[in-house]
Amino acid sequence: MINKTELQLLQQALEKLEQGYSHLPAFTPAFDTGAASEVLQQVAERMQDNYPYYHPQYAGQMLKPPHPIARIAYALSLWVNPNNHALDGGRASSAMEKECVRDIGVVFGWDEHLGHLTGGGTMANLEALWVASRLHPGKKVIASEQAHYTHGRISEVLGIPFSAVEVTSDGRMDISEIESQLRNGDVGTVVATMGTTGLGAVDPLTDIVALQERYDFRIHADAAYGGYFSLASRLGDDAREAYDAMSVVDSIVLDPHKHGLQPYGCGCILFRDPSVGRFYKHGSPYTYFSSAELHLGEISLECSRPGASAVALWATQQLLPLERDGEFAGQLDDCLLAAREFAGRLQQTRDFFPLLTPELDIVVYAMDAPDTSAASQRARDLFARAADNELHLALIELPTRMLHDAAPGIRINSDTVTCLRSVFMKPEHRDWLEQIVSMLESSAREIG
Repeated sequence: MINKTELQLLQQALEKLEQGYSHLPAFTPAFDTGAASEVLQQVAERMQDNYPYYHPQYAGQMLKPPHPIARIAYALSLWVNPNNHALDGGRASSAMEKECVRDIGVVFGWDEHLGHLTGGGTMANLEALWVASRLHPGKKVIASEQAHYTHGRISEVLGIPFSAVEVTSDGRMDISEIESQLRNGDVGTVVATMGTTGLGAVDPLTDIVALQERYDFRIHADAAYGGYFSLASRLGDDAREAYDAMSVVDSIVLDPHKHGLQPYGCGCILFRDPSVGRFYKHGSPYTYFSSAELHLGEISLECSRPGASAVALWATQQLLPLERDGEFAGQLDDCLLAAREFAGRLQQTRDFFPLLTPELDIVVYAMDAPDTSAASQRARDLFARAADNELHLALIELPTRMLHDAAPGIRINSDTVTCLRSVFMKPEHRDWLEQIVSMLESSAREIG
């Protein structure tokens, strides 16, 4: 977990940073190092009460460890503690943020766009729907029933009507249901989820784009979890087609703190039409006096924002450029392959049934049992037993209709079924599949 080389690199970088202020009179704020040491020991002990998110045996929720360079750069920036709301508070980090966002836009084919980092995907999605509500006032937002719950919540906060769209057996939005709602003329925005956080399903974006020929609505691509897979070379045909269509959507959300190897919280919002910046226009009598250049606070609903996030992301993108066929893209391919190989291994067992062929790096699987109630209980029992054995998984509650094709022998006697869910966000997961499957099978034998 701890690599002392990282501390050495941080020390060297801090010495370089200090050189930039060597012309100032010496000043070092004093603090009680003895008392601080005691408190930090308590912090370290308290922090042991966490799951081992960094370890390949953690295959539960979407928790991906930051890259070492992101940790180091983030920590380094805290000696300055920049605020990317205005250039007065973060000149260097604001420039880094603009460069990062520019490079992210290029991933989706956007050379010209408006965008910035946010505190996370929820805030980024809020800005997308807020702009959409200005362009289609009073009109409804629709999203997949498997979309992140943030869309329904944000719509309520913004006072926008919201409706969920049923998914087909592959976990993707039903295109006929989308068109049925569009015919009513009251839909202003369709949210296409590029990788649902529950199933890892990619909505049929190409078909949604085609509907714009007949209906007037915006398309927002929520790619908070799956956006970086646009760089991957091992996507299936349907997912590849959907990702290639992202260049024509109206707005995109991406979370660098998921597959972008960043510390929490770091989200990103992009708008294809830069003119939507007019909706953000505001003034401040005290933050915008030192530069005529664009302040990031003038295109953001957030005010103070940590410049540390931009510094960490910039450093990471310098080390691992956002290029197809590059090292970063290769790591994403390893995640895709880990999920597919894991699903294939499960199909060879007698205890587990993968519900879907994974489109990204999430595998959802049910447990064998006479009926759905028993399958749910077995899943919950295995979840707890596997954790006792230091294999950490996740649970997901799904409509039983999604189980029909995967496990037709299980009798339906409940409305929902609890399934197991594994997220293979670490490229190292691929090397650990043998051990993970072995631990999974032994835990299943223990619960009977």
